[in-house]
Amino acid sequence: MNKNKPLILISNDDGVDAEGLIRLTNALRNLGEIVVFAPDGPRSGMSCAITSSRPITYKKLSQEEGLTVYSCTGTPTDCVKLVLSEVLPVKPDLLVSGINHGGNHALAVHYSGTMGAAFEGCVFSVPSIGVSLDKYTSGSDFSESCRLIRILAEQVLKKGLPDGVYLNLNVPNITKVRGIAVGRQTTGKWEREYNREEKDGMTEYWLTGDFEMSGPAYPDNDITLLDEGYASLVPCKVDVTDYAFRDVLETWDFNR
Repeated sequence: MNKNKPLILISNDDGVDAEGLIRLTNALRNLGEIVVFAPDGPRSGMSCAITSSRPITYKKLSQEEGLTVYSCTGTPTDCVKLVLSEVLPVKPDLLVSGINHGGNHALAVHYSGTMGAAFEGCVFSVPSIGVSLDKYTSGSDFSESCRLIRILAEQVLKKGLPDGVYLNLNVPNITKVRGIAVGRQTTGKWEREYNREEKDGMTEYWLTGDFEMSGPAYPDNDITLLDEGYASLVPCKVDVTDYAFRDVLETWDFNR
């Protein structure tokens, strides 16, 4: 490891061969020494899942000056846990997870393996970012995602992040993004979540659905920002305690 350069850890949930990860690695290449430690295949929708019922393994795929690439049989969270505890001799200066093939705005932050990896980095006090390209289709242009994540990575390397805070960057799939706008998570949920098909006497259910916003329509919510041509940047917290309602709960009568 080059002690004179920042150590940057890259992971994802689309797999070590995914275009988004390759593009991300190239975008951050000369910011520091890069270690890629990613699943050996797609692990979308894994959130913070960990593997406890079987062993996991990893292998080195390639190594060159300033870049080492590993694949792991586990989940995105497994990847971060394993590389931090067993592989790297020092804690990274930055973790970036992505570039995810599809948006991770609104409620998707809780389902996303991309964000699960960023969450886990934050747990280990590594400044962590999840980055996603919204509405991914084959042949999508990652150029703006790469440009903006590099800008954000430079800022985080320079200024750091508070303990317990990680960042969620979503970039619209357009030719020229208007910039990064700091926003908030959209409230809402997916409706009509399954398509049903009959096959060989069995009913199969395919996950789908339409996202419907709810609650106050704040102008700085991440979906609105994306629709307006901005990349949305939402700070997320590991601590999910509702402190205001905790004070209310303390007034309830539990002693009967």
